[in-house]
Amino acid sequence: MKNKYAVCLLICFCMVSSHAFARQDTVKTLNLEEIKIQSIRIQNPVTKLPATNNLMVVGGTKSEVITLTGLATNLAEKTGRSLFAKIPSAFVYDMDGSGNQVNLSVRGLDGHRSWEFNVRQNGIMINTDIYGYPASHYSMPMEAVEQIELVRGTAALQYGQQFGGLLNYILKRPDPVKKFSLENISSVGSFGLLSNFTSVGGTLGKFSYYAYYQKRVSDGYRDGVESDSDSQHAEVSYQISDRLKAKAELSRSVFLYKIPGPLTDLQFEEDPRQATRTRNYYSPEIWVPAITLEGKLAKNTSFSLVGSGIFGQRSSVTFDALANVPDTINSVTSEYAPRNVDIDNYHTRTAEARILHGYTFGSIKNDLSVSIRYFNNSFDRRQRGKGTTGTDYDLSVSGEFPRDINLKSQSIAASLENQFHLNDHFSISPGIRIENGNSVMSGSISYVESVQVPQEIEYDFVALGINARYEFSQTSSLYGGISQANRPVLFQDIIPGSPLTMISPDLTHSFGYNSEFGWEANPKENMHINATLFYTFIGNRIGNLLVEQDGSTLIQKSNIGDSGTAGVELLWDWEFLKRNRFALSFYTSSSWMRSAYLSGSVAGTEGNQNIKGNRVEAVPEWISRNGLTASHGSFQLVLQHQFVSESFADALNTRTPPPSGAVGLVPSYHIWDLQGIYNYQNLTLRASFQNMFDNSYFTKRPQMYPGPGIWSSDGRSLVVSLGFKI
Repeated sequence: MKNKYAVCLLICFCMVSSHAFARQDTVKTLNLEEIKIQSIRIQNPVTKLPATNNLMVVGGTKSEVITLTGLATNLAEKTGRSLFAKIPSAFVYDMDGSGNQVNLSVRGLDGHRSWEFNVRQNGIMINTDIYGYPASHYSMPMEAVEQIELVRGTAALQYGQQFGGLLNYILKRPDPVKKFSLENISSVGSFGLLSNFTSVGGTLGKFSYYAYYQKRVSDGYRDGVESDSDSQHAEVSYQISDRLKAKAELSRSVFLYKIPGPLTDLQFEEDPRQATRTRNYYSPEIWVPAITLEGKLAKNTSFSLVGSGIFGQRSSVTFDALANVPDTINSVTSEYAPRNVDIDNYHTRTAEARILHGYTFGSIKNDLSVSIRYFNNSFDRRQRGKGTTGTDYDLSVSGEFPRDINLKSQSIAASLENQFHLNDHFSISPGIRIENGNSVMSGSISYVESVQVPQEIEYDFVALGINARYEFSQTSSLYGGISQANRPVLFQDIIPGSPLTMISPDLTHSFGYNSEFGWEANPKENMHINATLFYTFIGNRIGNLLVEQDGSTLIQKSNIGDSGTAGVELLWDWEFLKRNRFALSFYTSSSWMRSAYLSGSVAGTEGNQNIKGNRVEAVPEWISRNGLTASHGSFQLVLQHQFVSESFADALNTRTPPPSGAVGLVPSYHIWDLQGIYNYQNLTLRASFQNMFDNSYFTKRPQMYPGPGIWSSDGRSLVVSLGFKI
């Protein structure tokens, strides 16, 4: 691994330095070129990133930027269908309405805590553990976010090979003029919602600072739910010179969520608000420190060095059973059954170096982006501890944890991508990513022989990609690309779930590619269109098979087959009426996806069953959000309708659910929302009337956290927030 690291480092940085430190001309020439400025008159437009952004080349990829300032949405509870309203194919796994997590996916991927993305805050990676558990347990308040950047999977080479792409939350920045500024946003709403966000910031000479604190509590839509969260962030920047800037920041998020439990189909039909659990709790506390040094090595060469970490704990105490198994008091002991206690501890340390160099080769302008990332992680997992028989949040256990294991991971990755501007209209960007690492599991599992516990996973990836863009004019362009991606074998994949499960010795990583071709245009100043064709292939998907061993039938974690997802995405945003200060606009953000298994088998009730041709689980064929926006001066009102078609919960495409509701069809649903925003001087008033017709629906039957079954989404609610700045 060290030799590969040395080779990557030498190749990448030698290429950059050969350009960056070349002899400069002694005579400086300034060429003033003609520029055209076009005004786009659309309410809350989704824009694209420039050809280079954050020292990365993104010119030929599909990128989307959502600006939250002025957006009519429920920031306090992070309502995904309005935050990502204009992102076609965006699927939001909405299971509790608490606003504690964002569960987002695109193009038929898995939305569990957005773990198919490389998730970042201010460009700093916040996935908990890329090789161990890549979900993002850290969760910043949306009141603190200025923009959300989304770069689709074809750009995965530069920041990580996740199929989803990049999801980057850009926090609000310090006021560059004022020495002190303050913002407060207070929200109140249905189901006992109370939220308060306060931030301060400013600039003092070469120093700038920004900090916030947020507190949010709610009782939740379902019976017995309680949610209590708070988050903090503080950052200080120092402009060392015109060419060098240093920044230190520290973020924290923590919440305690009382989980109401899954429902069966019958229970959901009777009352979607009822709870099957009153003693289940979940709580992650995550710290994200980071130090950044950025600046210029030469006129056309910029660099950044980032050292960051993720430290914290994720804990749960639950009565862990299917929805049709009640949690009741034992008539003999007069007590509840002992609960299950799980505790994860995370120690993730990451260092990233990135260089962007602009140069000319002959008559061709180029942008060369090179990055190197190293991480060293330690992930402690203690599970199935025998907890108390009580009803409060108590992590006490009797005896030892049946599963007490550790995963140590390290990785070095290098990427290189060069954007060739072949002429004023056409650019092409080939790239490569090399990643090498390993994970070693140690510890004890009570129901597994000790010799079976030590496990080692090798990660040795080489991925290629290429993107291109052709601009017919400043208002119309074609883009397309293809890039390899992977899903690594994770910690949970190598842990036998019970004495009747085993891990295939041939288990390997899932590997595939993303491809896309699209057209983006502004035919008029009041219209924006972005249409995309895409195809995602995932090979060697991981699942369960039945195997015979010593006369017994066991469940084996194995590679089960391949899948492909073809689709169309369309965003059409049109302001069709403008009269003085009054305007009406319409948007549709819609996608059609056909996701199917191309080969494979999975364990079923009658042995291993062929799933070729079956639809991939949790992938709706249609997702369509359509909105009408009316605005007058500083007032804006948005009426949105969302339709999501049916999907399946398992690869067998089970239609009729069992009594537990663990698998089965996820029915289609329609949701209407009415949201408004009004600005007056330094005051901002927002109101969100969500699920206006009080439809009962659910988005997924999860097979992982928080447990198999139906998890009702929120019914009708009203949230009002008032913000001010000084």
